[in-house]
Amino acid sequence: MKISHIAYSLSGLLLILGGSFLLPIAFSLYFQDGLHTLFSVQMGAMLVLGLALRHFIPGPDHLSLREGFLIVSLSWVFMSFLGAVPFILSGFIPSLTDAFFETMSGFTTTGASILKDIEALPKSLLVWRSMTHWLGGMGVIALAVAIFPSLGVGAGQLFKAEAPGPIKEKISPRISETAKILWMVYLLFTAAETLLLMIGGLDLFESLCTTFGTLATGGFSPRNASIGAYPSLYIQYVVILFMFVSGANFNLHYFFLKGRWTAYGRDSEFRFYCGVTVLALGLVVLIRLMGGWVFSEELFRSSLFHTVSILTTTGFITVDYEYWPLATRIILLFLMFIGGCTSSTGGAIKNIRIQVLLKQIVSEIKKLFHPHGVFPIKIGNKPIPDTTVSNIMGFFILYVLLFSLSVLAMAWFGLELDTSIGAVAATLGNVGPGIGTVGPAGNYAHIPILGKWILSFLMMAGRLEVYTVLVIFLPRFWR
Repeated sequence: MKISHIAYSLSGLLLILGGSFLLPIAFSLYFQDGLHTLFSVQMGAMLVLGLALRHFIPGPDHLSLREGFLIVSLSWVFMSFLGAVPFILSGFIPSLTDAFFETMSGFTTTGASILKDIEALPKSLLVWRSMTHWLGGMGVIALAVAIFPSLGVGAGQLFKAEAPGPIKEKISPRISETAKILWMVYLLFTAAETLLLMIGGLDLFESLCTTFGTLATGGFSPRNASIGAYPSLYIQYVVILFMFVSGANFNLHYFFLKGRWTAYGRDSEFRFYCGVTVLALGLVVLIRLMGGWVFSEELFRSSLFHTVSILTTTGFITVDYEYWPLATRIILLFLMFIGGCTSSTGGAIKNIRIQVLLKQIVSEIKKLFHPHGVFPIKIGNKPIPDTTVSNIMGFFILYVLLFSLSVLAMAWFGLELDTSIGAVAATLGNVGPGIGTVGPAGNYAHIPILGKWILSFLMMAGRLEVYTVLVIFLPRFWR
């Protein structure tokens, strides 16, 4: 493992993050909030350091798997510290712990916040806050691979370590080309949603911030009431549409745009994803009706909005679902574990893993009746290799174990059990709002300092599929 390889790879991250400050600088100048100097100085420092590292350190001919895991994990910690600087130096989030938590929440597209009054922040800082979502949504490493093909053969290790899902699909034989295509689709959807929201009456600032939070399935909003601040039915349905789109496999979006009209219908995971959405929506509506609610368009819309928002791990809200019947909140809690699809910007366990787990359970039940039978697990018409099934089973056990230990840790800090469960499920699954005091009407400001660092770790572990982060803590990794 060579330090020079790690430093060279991080230089690309410095250049990307430095360049991304152009947008908040532009908004700072437009709204005259006085933060353009702060953003400009940090941008200049990052660009100079990034260029210096790329100039004086030779690019690696090859990155080992260990280096790939370490670079990806370090990158997310590194950029969260760098991204926290504007919050700290501006004085709006002076605590390093709180600023790091907010920024890690942004880059990992979690959307958990320590802010009590979001609208008190300058607009340029809110743009940066939402932009951390957008950069992290499709993956900063993937963007680096797309922009800097000089990473060469090492790009594959970085892409695999960051990409979501158990099956790393490639649209093109070249990893850099795959990353470029995915980011182009991401940009196209970003432009489309921004335009549609502006047609609905939002200004460019609110449209961009909302779009960044939607496409990344992040959930940061420039308004205290989140999407509930916009009573327009049109705005809410546009957000629902793009949350659902962002929770689906982006490879399917590319194939559909290329003219494969049956791409969605032929994909087993997407059909499962639709089925989970419809089933959860039906149950939420039914339980609310049984609880005394009267059926209306508003009841249907709020049920649909929060079902899609939680399933895709976006975390936008329009109403406080803590006032809904307990059974609906349990359903939403289950959705926090399922999450989006492979190659989406959604978090949590992923639909394809849930599919395989359910099929494995069915297979084991069949073996009870037919001990000598062979029941291969298939997704669509494709058999899933035993190694992949074992990997998924291991991931699920590790996910549940990490969840359980973290709940115990949060409860040890004095939090109520429902808040502990909600906070851990929402951060590990990259959802944002949980249940209890971290629910839609609450925030994470009251969490103890050590608790915030634990939750920050869970956000990164969830975003990087657990294995990528935990493997670097094994003694064998460093031998």
